Amino acid sequence: MLTRREFVQQATLAISGLRYAAAQGANEVVVKTPSGPLRGLQIEGVRVFRGVPFAQPPVGDLRFRAPQPVTPWKQIRNATEFAASAYQQDKSHPQSEDCLYLNIWAPQGAGPFPVYVWIHGGGFTGGRSFDPMFDGTNFARNGNSGSGIIVITVAYRLGVFGFLDLEPLLGSSYRGSANNALRDLIASLTWVKQNVAAFGGDPNKVTIGGESAGAKLTCLLMGVPSATGLFHQMISESGGAERIWPKNRADQIADEFGAVWKSVGGGVALTKAAPGELIVAQERMIRTSPVHFPLRVEIDGDLIQQTPLAAIRGGSTRGKRLLIGTNRDESASFIGTHPAKDAGSQDLGNLTVEKFHPIDEAYKKLYPNLSPEMRRIRSVTAEEYWVPTMRVAEAHAGGGNETYLYRLDFPGEGNYAGLAFHSYDLRFAWNHLPPEAAANAKTLAGTMHAAWTAFLKGEAMPVPGTPAWPTFDTGKQTTMILDVPSHVAQRPQADELALWNGLLTQ
Repeated sequence: MLTRREFVQQATLAISGLRYAAAQGANEVVVKTPSGPLRGLQIEGVRVFRGVPFAQPPVGDLRFRAPQPVTPWKQIRNATEFAASAYQQDKSHPQSEDCLYLNIWAPQGAGPFPVYVWIHGGGFTGGRSFDPMFDGTNFARNGNSGSGIIVITVAYRLGVFGFLDLEPLLGSSYRGSANNALRDLIASLTWVKQNVAAFGGDPNKVTIGGESAGAKLTCLLMGVPSATGLFHQMISESGGAERIWPKNRADQIADEFGAVWKSVGGGVALTKAAPGELIVAQERMIRTSPVHFPLRVEIDGDLIQQTPLAAIRGGSTRGKRLLIGTNRDESASFIGTHPAKDAGSQDLGNLTVEKFHPIDEAYKKLYPNLSPEMRRIRSVTAEEYWVPTMRVAEAHAGGGNETYLYRLDFPGEGNYAGLAFHSYDLRFAWNHLPPEAAANAKTLAGTMHAAWTAFLKGEAMPVPGTPAWPTFDTGKQTTMILDVPSHVAQRPQADELALWNGLLTQ
């Protein structure tokens, strides 16, 4: 079994056997944008533009700095190949500090089309915007087999480049650099607002969404005042808004990294070091840090002035729609039958082992017939995904905002037989099942893709294959259970959620 960090770094590499359509036989297409003209490809009836810059390269003097607007170009820029991913430990694909690019799948025609801006996952330290799972063809293709939606997948700086406050190490001008990845995403959304109409997109109908770390970043953006006018709907798949530090804790994380760098950096300044060496130091710091996922955004008093949940409760997302949910057995992806290993860490995302121990004991009483492995899967899933997701749904719906909550229960196969594991939802929502998938899996993929499509278009959520999908009620905790068949449940985990009262609140 993989650890959580290993899983989130590797999952997107193996999640799909899909391959991008070859450029052979594709027609070139040119679009004139306010940033400059772009040459893309028309593939399977969809216009595809890859490796489009949305900010200046964050290199040299711009390392660890807020993103700067992209410099417009006059000559036609080639946009037929993906740019490198952000620097990370995984070396299975090209990577570079020069990573602030996006990819576009646009329907044919003048539009206006709704826009879906997708934020990839990877634990804030890995992932890529051009994973085959995120090929937007199925959403973008017009006609009976498509949805007529513009899909834009965006990159952002990872690890110490995007989630480390360097003020304690480099001085006050670097204050808030732990939020650079969020600023990257805001820069991408600003570019979308200014340029998407050139592709037929409606800048007033933009949905942001993501899975895992991408879902957490989506929820965090919901609480950022300066981002509020850049999107109009949100989709959060296995997220939450808890992955954030107060400023003093972010400074402590910086000191931890500084101590590691002092021992391995050879006296080289952080601003001049080779990016690969910074990743080596990052991984050592993560291994020795007393907390899980030490690299996080922060409440810096500037971009983020309060916890995202407090901002959402205060009306930061007023008038916006939210589709949010989790998979029933998320943690099955990185927890196995190895209690000697798990007993030391539980692979928790939010609580310390000491604070988690009473919860663990309570789960034994609540679910006496579950195996120790399944109790760990269930409790750690709640700690990292289900409870944080519920908190966001309650905060958003509590302001009278349209909210739809789901839980995916459809059982997996193979190593995850019977379990709805982390990232399992992607293949259904994007309708990217392999040809040999079972008939009932294909049925669910059609249902979920249709539901996501309806939401992106701003339409009512009931779709063929589901009962009427009511909006989330905070008292009843109304939840669509996605399965074959799907059904609506009221307070589906009430006894379990009661165990978490007073914990994971902001």
